[in-house]
Amino acid sequence: MSMILFACVVRVRDGLPLSASTDFHHSREFLEFRRRLKTLALRLAQYPGRGSAPGRDFSIHFSSSGDVACMAICSPRCPAAMAFCFLETLWWEFTASYDTTSIGLASRPYAFLEFDGIIQKVKWHFNYVSPMQMQSSLEKVQEELELQPAAVLTVEDTDVANGAVNGHAQMPSEPAPHLRMEPVTALGVLSLVLNIMCAALNLIRGIHLAEHSLQVAHEEIGNILAFLIPFVACIFQCYLYLFYSPARRTKVALMLLFICLGNLYLHGLRNLWQILFHIGVAFLSSHQILTRQLQEKQSDCGV
Repeated sequence: MSMILFACVVRVRDGLPLSASTDFHHSREFLEFRRRLKTLALRLAQYPGRGSAPGRDFSIHFSSSGDVACMAICSPRCPAAMAFCFLETLWWEFTASYDTTSIGLASRPYAFLEFDGIIQKVKWHFNYVSPMQMQSSLEKVQEELELQPAAVLTVEDTDVANGAVNGHAQMPSEPAPHLRMEPVTALGVLSLVLNIMCAALNLIRGIHLAEHSLQVAHEEIGNILAFLIPFVACIFQCYLYLFYSPARRTKVALMLLFICLGNLYLHGLRNLWQILFHIGVAFLSSHQILTRQLQEKQSDCGV
């Protein structure tokens, strides 16, 4: 008998279902757990990265990171380590298939329904492949659960109409796990140093011009903004390179646009080579941000 019966992928911030497996279970108890799972999905942002709601007939497990969460309805016989290993594998498969921009812009339920094929494949693997083939991965997840237990909810907690936790949930104080980025490269460090240098130059020139303009006239306000806006954009580019952020492509494009427009506006206060230097650094930083991806999964849980 299968131990993983149903799985779905949802968006954490609003519980929007992004994809789900095609199930053939239509018992009243199973449909009731489907309803409770949907209710819980609306409140995932309140819980840590892993959680379970065990029941007599079925159990609900969820695992979230960033703005994507995977949820499953399992048999009570399904070990928690196997359930979370399955959900982690599903999370990596989904985030490898769709970028954060398309996930964030999804407006209708099950916008990525074609992912059902991957869900079925991973579900079949965990249901029918011998646990011995996944032993190392299961042991790793089990150790993680011992160090940081998943939140334990009662079934009633998944059905609170007003969305408030009624005190039964045991929620660890640790935050949900952060997404890990690939290691910083030498070229990435160079882009950071150059970006900080450009930011400092913009800030110094902007402050100096502001002090001068306050004593003389207000005509230089455009030039002041043309220095200070690229300063903020350079600092934000450093942040985007160092830390993961949703919709990175959009943010990178906006920062690059602000820096380019600001420097073109300053034609006259800067010579051509200075403008090309600032714009070149901005393009280098943008390239480094977009090429630094999420760190590849260390363990594929046997898949």
